[in-house]
Amino acid sequence: MYSRVYVEIGNICNMNCSFCHGTKREPRQMNLGEFARITANLKGMTEYLYFHVLGEPLCHPLLPIFIEHAKRCGFKVALTTNGTLLKSRGEEILLSKPYKINISLHSFEGERESARRAYIESCLDFADRASREGILVVLRLWNLADGGLADATVENLNADVMSLLHEHFGEFEQLSERGARIKDKLHIELGKRFEWPDAEGEELGEAVFCHGLGDHFAILADGTVVPCCLDADGAVGLGNIFEQDIRDVLRSERALAIKDGFSKKRAAEQLCRRCPYSRRFKI
Repeated sequence: MYSRVYVEIGNICNMNCSFCHGTKREPRQMNLGEFARITANLKGMTEYLYFHVLGEPLCHPLLPIFIEHAKRCGFKVALTTNGTLLKSRGEEILLSKPYKINISLHSFEGERESARRAYIESCLDFADRASREGILVVLRLWNLADGGLADATVENLNADVMSLLHEHFGEFEQLSERGARIKDKLHIELGKRFEWPDAEGEELGEAVFCHGLGDHFAILADGTVVPCCLDADGAVGLGNIFEQDIRDVLRSERALAIKDGFSKKRAAEQLCRRCPYSRRFKI
């Protein structure tokens, strides 16, 4: 069993965030038949589907239908959203009731203060209601640097968020380096800004480890199966779930070489040898 599988239901986004890799792939959204093939293929392989690689899931017109279909098939669905469409689509998301919603509050860090505060307040209003209805909500601030807050813009954003959190929810448990529990089903999560892997970048060194294909893998909007959610362009395509059984894809020579390599603390793929995120794992 995999702890989760990332499913990119669409690679289309309504924003252009500075921290996002973006993609060279053609804009695409899955249809219901394609998504149904995925859920049928993944039966018994995982309990959790994360609608996330690139793209904004709330841009997909069939999102509530996908959530409800996945739930009927026995999966728990987690969404990762920039939160900007919660005002217009929040009601239907609440009705479909996913297991978890991650809201990336750092998505608006480049906007002017008044717009940023209105955005944060809108996200908090939704988070409050969703958590009261039993949906796990995680408010993310993944914008920290190794030596502390990155710059004045980030400091202002995070100060605004914390101030509004206390206005909204009163006192909550002390913030640690990883975040805090605000109340039942609602958390604030802090994280370091990360660099996306670049196949043309500098190699990290001899020893490399990753959990890709160990406890998770990802499926892109066109059905391409990749080892992890950081392969934004499908550079390490293992096969296509719309054309093959997922078990055959995961038993392919390329997939097995990746798994074997990580078990020996080495990266079989060029992209993996140049992935800064792998430094976060103990070797």
